[in-house]
Amino acid sequence: MQSAKISRLESSLQETKSNSSIVPFLWVIGGATATGKSSLAIALAQRLALEQSQQAVILSADSRQVYREFDIGTAKPSAFDRQQIPHYLIDICDPTETLTLAQYQRQAQELIYTVHQTSAVPILVGGTGLYIDAVVKGLRIPPVAPQPVLRQQLEILGQPHCYALLKELDATAAQRIHPNDPVRTVRALEVFYVTGQPMSALQGEAPPAYPVRYLAIDCDALALEHRIAQRTQAMIEAGFADEVTRLAEKYGSGLPLLQTLGYAEMLRYVQGDVSLATAQSDIVQHTRQFAKRQRTWFRNRATAQWFDADAKDVVDRVWAWLQQEGATHDPA
Repeated sequence: MQSAKISRLESSLQETKSNSSIVPFLWVIGGATATGKSSLAIALAQRLALEQSQQAVILSADSRQVYREFDIGTAKPSAFDRQQIPHYLIDICDPTETLTLAQYQRQAQELIYTVHQTSAVPILVGGTGLYIDAVVKGLRIPPVAPQPVLRQQLEILGQPHCYALLKELDATAAQRIHPNDPVRTVRALEVFYVTGQPMSALQGEAPPAYPVRYLAIDCDALALEHRIAQRTQAMIEAGFADEVTRLAEKYGSGLPLLQTLGYAEMLRYVQGDVSLATAQSDIVQHTRQFAKRQRTWFRNRATAQWFDADAKDVVDRVWAWLQQEGATHDPA
């Protein structure tokens, strides 16, 4: 499956001539939801083509856009946008499957390698910070798939008991994990019981050899709330309720993806539990809370260069920074 996608990628870039003098950079655009990351990436890709006759490819770093059929509620790029600039790592997994971080990392690394062979520029764009870290930092991820039965057994034990077990089995991991974080606690125990080795011993980083230019965009809280409200309204007008109804009928309302942000609130509406106005208000509120956590995550990424999403000349500013950083070239 993946080799076929890479072949199509190579074919789509076949007109791009290889130039060994071009340093193969990776551009990264991170930030909270609704800050305009995708539109910025497209604008930069178009400018690259216009000013330097160089092609760009956009790689999604969104943990829900990887799933097919979940379109409106995940704010996937439109068909028009995808026609303008090639997009990858979107619609690569069925809703009933689970794409692990290791699987995402491997596919992203393979695509970046392929893009670099054509001298095109890969632009990694999204709000899932862990996806970006997996690529930019080269996280070493323990090759352990989710173990549903084991997880259920650990959850029955309760978080206090599980955390006490973790302190005995992997004290280093326990120091990094908050006592009230059941997800990471269970994952660390899962890795230990499957491999027989502490997760802390299996982790680490192997940063890529190619240079990375990492930028993030943000705006003030009130402006971001307005953006979120506008996008939520646009989703509803685009048929978000119909999408949720169709997905619930096809996969059942218990599908984990239907319990995620936006879908869970809209599912309550289509099931008749709340009004559309309430569902819409809840989506805006919960998205705002999620964006606050995202902003904290990206603010802690010391390597990111920050830009104001609301600046009228944000594209010019980012382009100038990329030139200053040597991430663009002067066409010969």
